[in-house]
This record gives sequence, structure tokens and C-alpha cells, in this order.
Amino acid sequence: MKNYVIQQGDTFSSLAQQFKLKNEGILKTYHNLHCSEEDIMQEPVPGKKILIPEGPQFMDEEIDSQPSASQEESTEEGTYDESTSEQPSGENPSSEKTEEKQDQKDKGGESSSGPHDGKYFVIQKGTVQCNQGFKFPKFKVTSHQKHYWNNKEGEADYLAVTEDDVQLDPPAQPFGQCKLKPTSGGYLPCAYAAAGKWQKPYEKVKVMGKSCLTEISELMCTTGGKITILKHGQQSEAGKSNVASAKSQEQQVYNPVINFDEFKAETEENEAEAW
Repeated sequence: MKNYVIQQGDTFSSLAQQFKLKNEGILKTYHNLHCSEEDIMQEPVPGKKILIPEGPQFMDEEIDSQPSASQEESTEEGTYDESTSEQPSGENPSSEKTEEKQDQKDKGGESSSGPHDGKYFVIQKGTVQCNQGFKFPKFKVTSHQKHYWNNKEGEADYLAVTEDDVQLDPPAQPFGQCKLKPTSGGYLPCAYAAAGKWQKPYEKVKVMGKSCLTEISELMCTTGGKITILKHGQQSEAGKSNVASAKSQEQQVYNPVINFDEFKAETEENEAEAW
């Protein structure tokens, strides 16, 4: 790997093109996997160093990753608005139709020119960070109890987070200490208080009339801190079928310490022995 000092105006997309990487997701994931916790970034920060991967598995293979026109049309039609749903309050939307809409929109659901393109929706077990704090609390969804991303069972961890969900877990001093309150004995405790709703929600997808959050959403604290999404929460565990169909080069980015070809072969052998 090599280091690069982020310049004003740099984006993950422009840096991926500059260093001829396969896509911006590889750059972002690689950096956040290998950097220290305080250097994790959701967007490039001018003046900070970013870790650039090297090696053929990371390089651009000239694969067209833009969605087709039909995909964009289906995305537009897939807007989910619970405010128009006929489901009685408290029911979990677990129909096949709901699943299909989530499949179409589970990475932000906007066309390739939109800021939410390639971004995941945020769920209750996702975490946030404050640029003036030290800890990373989870969400506490209070705006509804009806819609879950990628979870038909209705587990609370998968509740969709909306622009109105400004409560955090833990509720008291969620970010630990506050850098904006220095004293001779150290920083004073966080006194978090949201300054209104979340900004930059994905307005085309609503639950109970409230726009859902994606990785680029932001919230200001009345004390002066800026709160952003650290983890969207939708990491999933790979089953045998996922392993068999996964591309080795891509998986090597997410699991750099594992030889994925060997792992796939071992999985297939174990499955064969089980039969």
C-alpha cells in the first residue's frame, strides 16, 4: 500500500480514478480496514492521509458498473412510503414485494449521478461518530416500529433509521467526552442535543412519511459537533451459496489476510464430506 495526502476537492471516486482502482468502494473499504480507528472516513478529509491499495486485484478491469436504464427505472418505481401502506400499525412488512423493493434500493437506490448512489440504508444497530467526541453510539429508532431493512423476522436491530431518529444508545453522554469543552483536568462529558432532524436523508424512500438515512446523512449537535454515520449496520454473514458465487479478487479486498480461493475450496470440500 501507499499513502496519499487528501487534497481539497478529492472524493473517493476521483481518487479511485486517479490511482486506476476498480471502484471507489474498494478504496474506501481498504482504507477503513487498514487504518487506525480515529482515521476511519466516510468521506475524504483534506489534509489527512488515505491508504491506497496496490496490486492487480485492486486495479481497474474496465468493467462497466453503471446501472442500466431498466435498473434505474425499477429503482424509481421502488420508492417505499409507509405513509401510503394499508398495513395495520405494528405489522412487519415481510411480503415478497417489500423484499424486492429493498433489493432494488439497498445501496441508496438513486441513479448514478445522485449523492446516495452506492450508499447503504442505515439500521438501528448502525453506529455514528461525532467529530468532537471519542465514542461511537448506536441508534435508537423511535419514529416507527414498522419497517426493517433485509430482515423479514422484524428484529429490532434492523429497524430502518429515519430523519427523525435523533436519539442514541446510550442516551447519556453518547460520545464520551467533548473536545469543545476542554478544562485543566481534561475534557468535560458530552452533552449531546440534536439540532433538529438529520440532514441529507434519502428523500425518495420514506417510512411513515419520514425520509430514510443512508451513509452520507449528517446531524449537528447544539454544542457544535458534526455527527456522521460510522457504520450503516448491514454487514451480513456469507453462507455457502454466497461463498461459491463470490469473486475471489473482490473478496480479497474485504478479507486481505485470507486466501479466498483456498477458503472456497475448503468450503466445497467440507460440504461434499457432509453428504
